[in-house]
Amino acid sequence: MWSRVVEVMLGCWLMISPFVFHHPSSATALWTNDLSCGAAVAAFALLSYVRQTHHAHLLSIIVAVWLIAFAYWQGFGSASPASQNHAIIGLLLGMFAVIPNNAGLPAAEWETATTADSSTESESGS
Repeated sequence: MWSRVVEVMLGCWLMISPFVFHHPSSATALWTNDLSCGAAVAAFALLSYVRQTHHAHLLSIIVAVWLIAFAYWQGFGSASPASQNHAIIGLLLGMFAVIPNNAGLPAAEWETATTADSSTESESGS
C-alpha cells in the first residue's frame, strides 16, 4: 500500500500548492481546483485502506485526467508554474492510481513455493 501513501502526499501537495505558488485570492478557480482535487485524492487513497472500498484509489484516475485537462485549459498559451504543477501531478496520479494495493506483496505462487520449500526442509531436518 506504499502507493496509497504517495497518493496522500500528492493530495497534501495539491492542497498546499495555492500557498506555494501564491495564487491570488481572486483566482477562485485555481484555489477551488487545488483544494478540492487534493482533498479528493487524499480521501480516495485513505478509503483504499478500508476493505469495503479497497478500489477507491482508482477514482484518482478521474482526478488525474481532470488535472491534466485543467492544466491545458488554464495554461493555454503560456504554461504558468501552477499549470505545470497540475500537469505533473495529474501524470503522477495516473501512474500511481493503477498500482494495486497488494503490489508490495510477493505473488501467490511464490508464497506457495516458499511455504512448501520451508515445510519440506523442516520435515527433513527433524
